[in-house]
Amino acid sequence: MTTQLDDWQRGTWEEFIAIAQQTNLDRGQNSRGYYYIGWMRLESARSSADQARSHAMIPSLVGLYAALAPMKLAGYVNPIIQRCQHQQAQPHLAFYIDRDLKDLPTGNAPIDLDRFDPPSLVVEVGASSFADDVGMKRLLYERLGVAEYWVVNVEARLIIGFAIADRGSREIQISQVLPGLELSIITEALRRLDREDDGQITRWLIEQFQEKMDQSEK
Repeated sequence: MTTQLDDWQRGTWEEFIAIAQQTNLDRGQNSRGYYYIGWMRLESARSSADQARSHAMIPSLVGLYAALAPMKLAGYVNPIIQRCQHQQAQPHLAFYIDRDLKDLPTGNAPIDLDRFDPPSLVVEVGASSFADDVGMKRLLYERLGVAEYWVVNVEARLIIGFAIADRGSREIQISQVLPGLELSIITEALRRLDREDDGQITRWLIEQFQEKMDQSEK
């Protein structure tokens, strides 16, 4: 059985694992793998310059907000999140928020949701995959039980957030897992990538976050 990259097709769990491993060997690079109730999808792990820069900004922004809040935060880059035989996802980013270190996933294996809680927040950073990110992948993350899901549209320079509960989701404008963080600030930061360097954007974010936090304390 062969598979087409960047497309969903029918397959068993065993076929998905075998094809993912063979694809990585054939291409000499890791692919990103998703599996959801009998459907599988493999994506190229290569990123464009714009996608890579947007990808790099999100963990810096989330880490900065958590530091100023302050909140406990642990981030993972390109983690495989798996409920064996049933679902697998590989978001660009995942974060555990307000969790003790002893409760965080460790080791060289995928994050096993039969052993560990799902991440508080997962993030997909895409361009051509945007429609799928807000569609089938959103259903997958609902089933995996993450609390919040962000989709970054690299071409449009915007972010869409979803709060997830009871295997359903709704669009949000303010993060629930990072209380008080307005997603419009992230969208503006993404747009500033075209005209400012990372240091300038970080200084702007500090001003925005500090102002919001000062207002909430009044």
